[in-house]
Amino acid sequence: MAIGQEMELAKTWESIEQQLNEYPAPFQGADVTYGFNLSGTEAGEYVLKLAGQQAEVTAADTAGADCVLSMNVGDFYKLLHGKLNTTSAFMMGKLKVKGSLGLALKLEGILTKYRF
Repeated sequence: MAIGQEMELAKTWESIEQQLNEYPAPFQGADVTYGFNLSGTEAGEYVLKLAGQQAEVTAADTAGADCVLSMNVGDFYKLLHGKLNTTSAFMMGKLKVKGSLGLALKLEGILTKYRF
């Protein structure tokens, strides 16, 4: 993996955490942990924890997450930018969900309230 690509993903996660914390209303009252197993050029494991009105992103093992989403980094970016929805990605085999599919759909609903 090229260093520039790794930094791009790190900046994306920083932006996600910052925007969620600046405007927590869409996930208010949530107490859930999402894991992301990303494959491809910027492969890695990340955890997004939503609790109360706080969002925290860490590069960490996803084993303890309530819902783990596994996908290619390119598809992850498409999901963030609203160019791929969770249901379609799941049906096409581009997204694998471990845990509740309902939680994955809820995450999509939260993320559509932001611009990444």
